[in-house]
Amino acid sequence: MKVAVKTLDNKEAGSVELNPAVFGVEIRQDILHRMVRYQLNKRQAGTHKTKGISEVSGTGKKPHKQKGTGSARLGSKRAPQCVGGATVFGPVVRSHATEMPKRERALALKIALSSKASTNQLVVLEQAVTKAPKTKEMAAHLKKLGLTNALFICGSEIDDNFALSARNIPHVDVLPQDGANVYDILRHDVLVLTKDAVDQLTARLTKDA
Repeated sequence: MKVAVKTLDNKEAGSVELNPAVFGVEIRQDILHRMVRYQLNKRQAGTHKTKGISEVSGTGKKPHKQKGTGSARLGSKRAPQCVGGATVFGPVVRSHATEMPKRERALALKIALSSKASTNQLVVLEQAVTKAPKTKEMAAHLKKLGLTNALFICGSEIDDNFALSARNIPHVDVLPQDGANVYDILRHDVLVLTKDAVDQLTARLTKDA
């Protein structure tokens, strides 16, 4: 699968051959769904907490005698039915992370890349480098490329000027190759890969295939 390589000025800069083992796999919505849930579950803080009866501040004395008062029996003012009392089965600090095999996570990334390639939402850039951190100039480059909502994935290192130029532009994100992930790829309309990113992602995802 050949794809044209473009410059930031939207000029032709040759072409690149995409490995079908990475950019041409079968699209499976179930794997993508599992991967997105895996990512979102993992990022949850899990710091929510309510107090059980042993943690609520208050006396441990029985409020009144068991019988003869005409009131319901009650063992503690810290009980859940009392104002300011404990919470029954409330949330506790925990991890929300779920399990997903490493090979399945790699497959999900291949599917995400393939989905962009199959719908012509993949752009290959010669390089993501700018001379100075100028947001106005970056916005002009994006306009030439016709990009309003895009994820840029660079090589192993991101050019600082390029990252700073794109930082304040809405719906545009920049990631290094090792930060490529399914959730960010799917939530952007267009995926922009540099030639280095294409080579490195191909090597990474075919290494154990």
